[in-house]
Amino acid sequence: MKPKRKRPRKPVTPLSQIRSALRTVWLRSRERAQAVKDQKNTCQECGRKGSVAKGREVKIEVHHVGRVDWDGILRLVREQLLQDPSRLRCLCKECHKKTHEREAAREKERKKFSGWKRKC
Repeated sequence: MKPKRKRPRKPVTPLSQIRSALRTVWLRSRERAQAVKDQKNTCQECGRKGSVAKGREVKIEVHHVGRVDWDGILRLVREQLLQDPSRLRCLCKECHKKTHEREAAREKERKKFSGWKRKC
C-alpha cells in the first residue's frame, strides 16, 4: 500500500491575527480619537477624567453605543479581502487601476440596466 500524499495546506490567516489588526485600526482611528476629544477624555457615566498620574490612573475606553457584529466583520474580511490565493492576481499598479476602472464601469452599466423594467 502506498503512503498517502499530504496535500499542501493553503495559507489561512488566523482569526486572532485579523482581530488584532482590526483592534489596531480601531484604536488608531480618527473617529475614536475625535470621540475622546469631544467628550474631554471623561467617563460619560460617572464623570471621572482619564489620568495617567501614578496612583490615580483612570483608563478611558470608547464604547460603541450600537452593537458591533465582530463575527460578521471577521467573516466579511475573510470572504472579501483574504480570499483563496487561487482567486488573487498579481498586477502592476497601472493594470490594477485599469482593472478597477473596467469593473466599476461594468457595475455602473449593470445598475443602469437593472433599473429598467421590461414592458410586454
